[in-house]
Amino acid sequence: MEKNTKQLILAALMTAFTCIATMIIKIPTPTFGYIHLGDGLVLLCGIVFGPFTGGLAAGIGSMFSDIFSGYASWAPATFLIKALTAGSMGLLFRKLKHKTSAHGGSICVIIGGLVGETIMVVGYFLYEAGLAAFASGGFTKAALYAGAVSSATGIPFNIVQGVVGIVIALILLPVLLKIPDIREQVLD
Repeated sequence: MEKNTKQLILAALMTAFTCIATMIIKIPTPTFGYIHLGDGLVLLCGIVFGPFTGGLAAGIGSMFSDIFSGYASWAPATFLIKALTAGSMGLLFRKLKHKTSAHGGSICVIIGGLVGETIMVVGYFLYEAGLAAFASGGFTKAALYAGAVSSATGIPFNIVQGVVGIVIALILLPVLLKIPDIREQVLD
C-alpha cells in the first residue's frame, strides 16, 4: 500500500480512537466538564504523525467527541486547543527524540506533554472565561474579571486530565511502537 494511503488510514484511525477514548470513560467534574482518557490519544497523535497531521487528527477526534456528547458549544475551541496540544507535542517530540539517551522517548513524552497540556489548560481557561464574560453581558472589564474567576475553578481538573493524558501516552507509546507502520512513522 502506498505510504500516503497508509498514513491517511492511520490518521483516520487515531482520529476515531481519540473521539472514542474521550467519550467512553467520563469522570464528571463539579464544573460541568469531565475528565477523560482522550488527552493520552491527543498526545499520541502528535507523536505518531507530527505537528500538522497529528494536530488535525487530535483536533477533529476531540471536536467530534464534544459534538456527540452534547458539548457542541465547546467544539470549535476543542478543535483548536487539542490541535495545538498535539501539534506542540509532535514538534517537541520530533526535535528532542534524536538528542536524548536510551530513555529519551519517555523524556520527550514528558516534556512535550507538559507543554501541550499547559496549552490545553490555558486554552480552556481563556475560552471559558470569554464565554462567561459574553454570557454576563459582554467583554467589559468587570465581566472579564468575573469570567476569569469562575473559569479558574476548572484549572485543577484540567491539570489532572493533562497528567492522566501524559501517563496514558507513556503507557501506550511502547505498545504502539510494536506496530511496524506506526514505529516507522515515529522513528523517521
